[in-house]
Amino acid sequence: MKYSGIGGQAVMEGVMMRNGSKYAVAVRKPDKEIAVEVKNTRDINDIWHKLPIIRGVVAFIDSLVIGLGTLMYSASFFEEEEAVDKSKLTEEELKKLERKEKAEMGGTLALSFVLALAIFFALPYFISLGLNKFVESSALIAFVEGILRICIFIGYVMIISRMDDIKRTFMYHGAEHKCINCVEAGKPLTVSNVREATRFHKRCGTSFIFIVFIISVFVFMFISFDNTWIKLIARLLLIPVIAGISFEFIRLAGKYDNAFVNIISKPGLLLQKLTVMEPDDDMIEVGIASVEAVFDWKDFQEKNKECF
Repeated sequence: MKYSGIGGQAVMEGVMMRNGSKYAVAVRKPDKEIAVEVKNTRDINDIWHKLPIIRGVVAFIDSLVIGLGTLMYSASFFEEEEAVDKSKLTEEELKKLERKEKAEMGGTLALSFVLALAIFFALPYFISLGLNKFVESSALIAFVEGILRICIFIGYVMIISRMDDIKRTFMYHGAEHKCINCVEAGKPLTVSNVREATRFHKRCGTSFIFIVFIISVFVFMFISFDNTWIKLIARLLLIPVIAGISFEFIRLAGKYDNAFVNIISKPGLLLQKLTVMEPDDDMIEVGIASVEAVFDWKDFQEKNKECF
């Protein structure tokens, strides 16, 4: 397998694919047509993406910004019938409405981020403090905290995976993975070939998050402050650093295939059984449209045919 350099994510009834300084989001509209939008973004080959650890932080921020934009784009096709008819608005009214929608989406994203920090970092931390009466080792308490964090995350994923809307998003997640795997396996990007490809991928965002939690277990074991709140703040401030380290693991896993890489990738791949589901053919078509909008897979396979 040859590393293609493309990556993506699922959105509402669609798939986003990124290649270099461009990304495309393809959405299956209510009328069953596929809408595709291509935009420019930060070049993944710029100076910031050449610095280990730092590039992981930059990539994480970029993914949040792009994710917000693609979610807004995909959601625009599924507004309720009573929503404002944008075709009847003046240019000034349209700009005002767009600013309002961006503000609402930004607020939702900010709230989600705060809740994620509270649930996956603050909650297990405060629960673990109850062990202070029974355990003297701060490292052992931090280890238990990390295990609690992982358990809470897995439980959360298991719960949301039962929701119908989330299931469809996870199916589009599968379409994204299968399209990339098909390309990197050297097979023509057709619905039948994509359908046969595996839905699991080492560079998946699910694997990234899981590795963040695993690495945080060991990093937090070495943080020692007497003050409870300072210790919590230190944990939150170290999240970008942990994300940067985790990014290097994911990057390594995406480029190499050996025993060590397979071992560190296994937990994330197992978790993908919950977050990456088998797509239907309509979803695969959306994934293919997204790939072809930003990536010449035929040229890639021709240049790397000796690797397949």
